[in-house]
Amino acid sequence: MSDTVKPAFDLDGQERDILDWVDGRADHMIDTVKRWSNINSGSRNLDGLETMRAELSDAFAELGGAVEAVELAPSQTVELDGEIKDIVYPPAMKVSQRPDAPVRIVLTGHHDTVFPAGGGFEQWRLLDEDTINGPGVADMKGGLIVMLNALLALERSPWADQVGYDVLVSPDEEIGSLGSGPVLMELGAKAQVGMTYEPALADGSLAGARKGSGNFSVRCLGKAAHAGREHHLGRNAIVAAADFAALLDALNGQRENVTFNVSRIDGGGAPNVVPDLGICRFNIRVKTEDEAAWAKAEIVRILARINERDGISADLHGGFTRPPKPMSAANLRMFEWTRASGTALGLDIRWTDTGGVCEGNNLWASGCPNVDTLGVRGADIHSDREIAKLSSFSERTKLSAVMLMGFARGRFDAGEARTLGQGG
Repeated sequence: MSDTVKPAFDLDGQERDILDWVDGRADHMIDTVKRWSNINSGSRNLDGLETMRAELSDAFAELGGAVEAVELAPSQTVELDGEIKDIVYPPAMKVSQRPDAPVRIVLTGHHDTVFPAGGGFEQWRLLDEDTINGPGVADMKGGLIVMLNALLALERSPWADQVGYDVLVSPDEEIGSLGSGPVLMELGAKAQVGMTYEPALADGSLAGARKGSGNFSVRCLGKAAHAGREHHLGRNAIVAAADFAALLDALNGQRENVTFNVSRIDGGGAPNVVPDLGICRFNIRVKTEDEAAWAKAEIVRILARINERDGISADLHGGFTRPPKPMSAANLRMFEWTRASGTALGLDIRWTDTGGVCEGNNLWASGCPNVDTLGVRGADIHSDREIAKLSSFSERTKLSAVMLMGFARGRFDAGEARTLGQGG
């Protein structure tokens, strides 16, 4: 242990025996991530998602809790032709253990990835003795393996009966958790603290405060006409959508922490037809709820300007699905406990704020303090360069195991964190 890493507490013999058991699981964990990585479970691959959920249900059944499929409500999207269509999601997997225990924890993760079936990145490979490259090895099939084995470690401890937990593994995190969001809110509202298994950075750093995020579409409807004979009778919806995009982009820089990203304009067709449909799709990131309210007010203002045009109607779809997650006193307390657990293991746990979002945002919106990057050490996620460090499987499992045992034996007061969270 480095001289600069002083333990806040000492692990006793029972804890060390359990951590030795975790070390003995390292090969099993690595074999599991290899198998799971080769199962394509892209967010739109319904068959692959169901195959992966079956694997998870079998694996998490070892905990001895109640494993069930949770049906998710559909959400809506604006199709390329302008029609509003329901998006149907496959079920999430939920595990419940000891619902009446004095300490309540919610653990969350997702089994969908950003990689579609047939996309060319569907197999793992070893880059060196400590580095695996493959779809989902870090984000977050590796994280799910850490979560499962940390819970198995807790179950081996003499303090397990003091902790009850709900696990939710969702099929839609990479596309915004629109189906699983209400379930996350429900479980977060019942828990004292939350633990989420997005990957840590390659150096072991965690994400701190997170911005909020919203995905939106503005649908502009005009009037089609022949571009040569009757151009004057047409009302160009593509121009309306483009003008909306330009006005939206001009908002960048007006608030320091708010960004507006126009990602796509859909609609139109043959060049000899005045287009009667234009769809502007965009993302907004904010640091606070006040900034979110300002951004929404600005969207409404710009939308009203577009609707003032003769023959043009425009409507707004989407919203903020990931509220901001600040480094509040409650979340800071969770990080302090995480760092103390790391220190007991000889790890120097650090964190940094990020503009990225995850299920931790949803848990915080329900009032649940949480740490949301407890998964394996990884890098280059959302690309075919995605990697996980093999040594981090047991390392990060032990980190979560020490935290869970800390909550179980009263070393960390989960109720205190929840009380702090109620103060905002």
